[in-house]
Amino acid sequence: MSEGVAVASSEPARKLDRDPRLERYSRQILFPGIGHAGQERIGASRVTLIGCGALGTVLADILGRAGVGFLRVVDRDYVERNNLQRQILFTEQDAVEGAPKVVAAARSLAAINSEIAVEPIIADVDGSNIESLVAGAGLILDGTDNFETRFLINDVAVKHGIPWVYGACVGAEGMVMPILPRETPCLRCVWDQPPPPGQNPTCDTAGVIAPIVHIVAAIQATEALKILSGQRAAVTRKLIQVQAWETRFDAFEMAGARESADCPCCVHGRYEYLAATRAGRSVSLCGRDAVQIAGRADTALDFEQLAARIGPSAKSGVAFNRYLMRFEADGMLVTVFRDGRAIIKGTAQPEAARGVYSKYIGM
Repeated sequence: MSEGVAVASSEPARKLDRDPRLERYSRQILFPGIGHAGQERIGASRVTLIGCGALGTVLADILGRAGVGFLRVVDRDYVERNNLQRQILFTEQDAVEGAPKVVAAARSLAAINSEIAVEPIIADVDGSNIESLVAGAGLILDGTDNFETRFLINDVAVKHGIPWVYGACVGAEGMVMPILPRETPCLRCVWDQPPPPGQNPTCDTAGVIAPIVHIVAAIQATEALKILSGQRAAVTRKLIQVQAWETRFDAFEMAGARESADCPCCVHGRYEYLAATRAGRSVSLCGRDAVQIAGRADTALDFEQLAARIGPSAKSGVAFNRYLMRFEADGMLVTVFRDGRAIIKGTAQPEAARGVYSKYIGM
């Protein structure tokens, strides 16, 4: 659409052009669904984005450009070359460095919009930390890749009355559902339990194309802007399903799901995922041929000391920066974070990963 299309009055546009603070968002403010008041709300908003991969980077990019006031971005992972096909905030240099995703994202967002505050947090989200990660947020966005974390987000959102927007995609298919606690159905109204392992396709078995990532994240971000700008009544009460390769969109009315499901979470107030301890100290990562080993509480590794100890045993030496340490040993690439958490690449077997962790990290 041409930017020369006539509007009812040219005065609002002239006022925006004279205000440097608002000029950046002038086209967004001209949209009737947002306007000046909505933009002020967006600018004063606080958002927690959990997951900074495919969906997460697109969501962060859109909200950063839209002027969200404070964006907390949480992710446990680092940038790899195969991320670059769809994770839009990262560069080849980020992959060469193995930069933590949230650090690379914050760096990109600072170059896009220096007027917003971005807080990058390198962490594995679980029941012990999620409440602190969403504290003060008016919205939670789902950029994750697994149902366990989504059910955890659902618990904390319902418990604290924080709106959140579920999103998922694999292959060329995706889904989006905004959740307004105790007003719309929650995630457990739709799925009482996560699907059994191996039942659903993953990025490892079905791949994923970039267009579906952008479509799903765009719908998520649209619902987010409705919530952040104060247009809660405009938020869809439907589950949106997209098939990008077949260019098909479906919308399923969810209004009655909460009552019919007799939901343990939003009807009965049982926050089972939030209350549970970690299922285990190791977990295989989707599509990575890698296993994550959880760190221990209150751990702060001394990388210099650890590198001196590991160095002689490592195949190609030990490299580290302020965020992580990396070395290759026993045919596996080991990335260790300050909190003792490690991602061990080169095996999908937790037992093998734990053996390498115990041998070299010794915790």
